[in-house]
Amino acid sequence: MKGHKKFLALSHAFLIFGSILCIAPFWLLVTASLSEESYAVKNGYSFIPKKWSLSAYQFLLQKWQIFGRGYLVTIAVTVIGVLLCLVITMMLAYMLSRPKLPCGKLFNFIIIFTMLFNGGIVSTYIMYSQVFHIKNTLWALIIPNLLTNAFFIIMVKNYFHSNIPEELVEAARIDGTSEFGIFLRIVMPLSKPIIATLALLVGVNYWNDWQNAMYYVDDQKLYSIQSILNAINESSQYLMQGSGGASLPTETARMAAAVIGAIPIIIAYPFFQEYFVRGITAGAVKG
Repeated sequence: MKGHKKFLALSHAFLIFGSILCIAPFWLLVTASLSEESYAVKNGYSFIPKKWSLSAYQFLLQKWQIFGRGYLVTIAVTVIGVLLCLVITMMLAYMLSRPKLPCGKLFNFIIIFTMLFNGGIVSTYIMYSQVFHIKNTLWALIIPNLLTNAFFIIMVKNYFHSNIPEELVEAARIDGTSEFGIFLRIVMPLSKPIIATLALLVGVNYWNDWQNAMYYVDDQKLYSIQSILNAINESSQYLMQGSGGASLPTETARMAAAVIGAIPIIIAYPFFQEYFVRGITAGAVKG
């Protein structure tokens, strides 16, 4: 019993220490965004700054036309991308989970092959820009790289193997239910944990993505919030547009913009946490 208590105490101490390591960078980001610009430039950022200021957030409110448009683009891309990914991944994973699927081993091999090899950035860019012509469109932020991947498919397939009783599927099939009807009426209602898990993982990927915009988008009207943050990090002059050369809190504004970009995901995560833990655990078990 003593050894068990020591193990629990050590585990709790380790988890608390790990939590602090995770929270500390974000806390520094928040305090940096709330620091006075001149103080931050002169003394650097600190966890408890001596001079507080909301000037960075006031400045961003003045630039809300840029950030508001970026938010709308990001929300649209995230919602459309998550819905498409759920449809494609769930249907493909269900198909691969069927034991009597013709050429099932071949399809599984093709899926796993994409985890190991890809055509590279150059060939991918040529395909999407010159063959599919999605450059400078909203689809350039949705289709490349993020629509679905082999890891998600395998995770969902394993969930189906472990949590959808084959007897239930066979009973529905005997009653005359079509395969698509089984998928909609039986499999989907029993798959809420993995659906929530997949939605969260894909949603975070879409929300944080900036590379696709860097490759395929030149029109600033299609910049997502992360693309705007990337442009700010590359050059503070991005925020100076239309400011008449006035002295502006560009350094702390970068931090404030990063906080604004992260807040929606932080707010959303607690609502998915219960399903996320159950889904990721069940989906990781080999079926």
